[in-house]
Amino acid sequence: MRDFITDKLKNIKPSGIRKFFDIVAASGGKIISLGVGDPDFSTPWEIRNAGALCLQKGITHYTSNIGLPELRGEISRYLADRFRVRFMADEIMLTIGASEAIDLTLRAVTEEGDEVLIPDPSYVSYAPCVQLCGGTPVAVPCSAENGFKLTPGMLEKKITPKTKALIFPYPNNPTGGIMEREYLEALVPVILKHDLLVISDEIYAELTYGGRHVSIAEYEELKHNVVLISGFSKSFAMTGWRLGYLCAESGLLQGILKIHQYTTICAPVMSQYAALEGLKEGAKDDFSFVAEMREEYDRRRRFLYSSLNAMGLKCFEPKGAFYIMPSVAHLHMTGEEFASRLLEEEKVAVVPGDAFGESGEYFVRCSYATSMEQLSEAVRRMEAFVKRQEKRK
Repeated sequence: MRDFITDKLKNIKPSGIRKFFDIVAASGGKIISLGVGDPDFSTPWEIRNAGALCLQKGITHYTSNIGLPELRGEISRYLADRFRVRFMADEIMLTIGASEAIDLTLRAVTEEGDEVLIPDPSYVSYAPCVQLCGGTPVAVPCSAENGFKLTPGMLEKKITPKTKALIFPYPNNPTGGIMEREYLEALVPVILKHDLLVISDEIYAELTYGGRHVSIAEYEELKHNVVLISGFSKSFAMTGWRLGYLCAESGLLQGILKIHQYTTICAPVMSQYAALEGLKEGAKDDFSFVAEMREEYDRRRRFLYSSLNAMGLKCFEPKGAFYIMPSVAHLHMTGEEFASRLLEEEKVAVVPGDAFGESGEYFVRCSYATSMEQLSEAVRRMEAFVKRQEKRK
């Protein structure tokens, strides 16, 4: 019988995150998961209620392909007020989460043989999405020594005549690295010199610790070179609502929208009305519900950082998102070995670092988007596991 699966797809490995997620899901609650970045907070009441009212009123039909005009206007105001980023409502479209926005953008701009630069380690979907478009993902290795930041020299070393775009994922999943203003400013001349498209994934923009997130889309001279991608999953605790958005200058947006029209049609209407309520209500009190979640994540971040270092798992202190990436190299184990044995012996799930790129081979990623009670128990079990491994060395 004919094998209908393409060679392109066969060469892409399954997601390293979903593998462990499926094991946790099948465990019936017997495993503590520090794997998936799904907030343990419920979506705020006002947002849930707005979605429920949609259903009660029978508002269950398509919106326009690009999304509700009022919601796009609120996103425009939100970005300007919170991050000094200026996109007009007609330069914003709603998507099925930030994931669809990433996929759409890459499909719109990537041609066979184009190279796309990706900081390594980074989110698992970037490289496969580039490959599915016929492009070549090019890893730009980053290290804890410089806070997992990108520098002009690092980019210049990887840029070739085939380089089309740079995926810019800050705050970063899985490292928690961020890019402060002085580092962003240093990259602007390189981006303009090589006329790169910057696909800026800012889904964790609200979850930075110790200062305000700075967006590369803030630089007016990059207006035609930036696609800003974000959404409501992380900061509004709306993962299951599947709502994201994409911002770009009009010409580029219309090209991306064309793919959206032929594929998903529009984002879910009840999710759009729910997010609209979240933005309107949040603006009344400076998004206090976001601040409350961020403060709790910060408490967990500090606890996990100190606990992991105390047990001998050295790690960079994350400055954003809700992940931490300890090294397991001193145990003479890869991240895959550590994660598999920790799951088997202590029933704690973490994600092997190489799921996020080759630079993560001797790391694991832990999410602190779970309760302090769960984190405390996970730390106790991990410490017992680490002590056993150290005795075996």
